[in-house]
Order: sequence, then structure tokens, then C-alpha cells
Amino acid sequence: MKPLLPALWDRFLLSLPLALMLVLALGSYWLVRTTPQTPAPAPAPVVGHTPDYFMKEFSIKSFDSTGRLHAEVTGAEARHYADTQWTEIDAIALKSVDDTGRLSRASAARGLTNEDASEVQLLGQALIVREAKVTSANRTDQRLEFRGEFLHVFVKQEVVRSHLPVELRHGAHRFTADALDYDNVTQVAQLTGRVHATLAPANAGP
Repeated sequence: MKPLLPALWDRFLLSLPLALMLVLALGSYWLVRTTPQTPAPAPAPVVGHTPDYFMKEFSIKSFDSTGRLHAEVTGAEARHYADTQWTEIDAIALKSVDDTGRLSRASAARGLTNEDASEVQLLGQALIVREAKVTSANRTDQRLEFRGEFLHVFVKQEVVRSHLPVELRHGAHRFTADALDYDNVTQVAQLTGRVHATLAPANAGP
């Protein structure tokens, strides 16, 4: 698939690591505050794949210097695993607002993020949306949407991938494929496998 999509990640990815790092920082702070002080050094514990801290029904927000909401992450439960240094979040929902007020959001039944939030996996009913916005009297940036059971975001590389079937909507245009590799740097979306496209007339839909 040749270049077709606007820059979905330009603003959203700037906010995503910040929002997720807030989750990790809050969990680490809670762990330090609730860990009992021991009078003598204890033997190093055997690290297994069990959570070393967790949070339930949380919502974490960050604001810009004017007090406007910049990013928010919510979840039913978050669990941090010491052996992998990954955090797992049930019913994850992410939201960010750029400097122009444009809203981007993502959600899934479950999310996984590594320690520096440079890699995020959305699993189960995964959705990423960048809302449409009028940028001038004669131009509107169309709504952009990714759907699938698995979306893998590489934040620093500005890449989103999936080896499972995906649906991509750009304005009124709709694409489906068995796999996706989208690179925001090159502005190229590679749709592979069984690819189907439904192209709307130029004046159709937002």
C-alpha cells in the first residue's frame, strides 16, 4: 500500500510514553511506600513471573502549563512483573490532546508496556483513533482509525504492526487485511494477505 495516511502518531506518540510512565512511576512510588523496612539485609528473592505491585481502578492524568488535559491513562487493574519489567493493564484506555486540541485515543481489553513505555501492545478489541480536525478553510485532516485483535506500537520508531487481521479506516475509506506494518516516518502502510479496499467518493464522509 503506497503512502496514503496522515501522521497519526506525530502528537499521539509524544503523549503515550508520558501517560504510561506515570503509571509505572506511581506503581513504583506505592511499592516503596508500602514495603516494610527490614533491620537486616535479606537474601535476594528468586524472581518469578508474579506481580511485584499492582493498582486497581486507576486513572492518571497529566496537564500542560495552562491546566489543560494533555494525556490520560485508565485501567481496571495494572500489574508490574519484575522478571520481564513489563506492566500489564486490564481494560486499558489512553487519551491524548495535542496543542491544537485534537483528540487521539486508544483502547483494548488488555495492554502491555515495557519499562520506558517505548513499546506498547494492545490485545483484544484493540482500537486506535485520531479524530478529524479542520485545519483550514479548505482542508480537513480526516479521521484515522485502526482496529484489530492485536496492535503493536513501537513508539520511538513510530511504527505500528499486527500479524492478525486488521481494519483501517481513513475518512470514509475502509481497508482490511491479514497483517499490517505502518511506518509513520515514511508514511507507508503495508497491508498484506487478503487485502480488501472500499474507496468512497471524494466528497463522502469525514
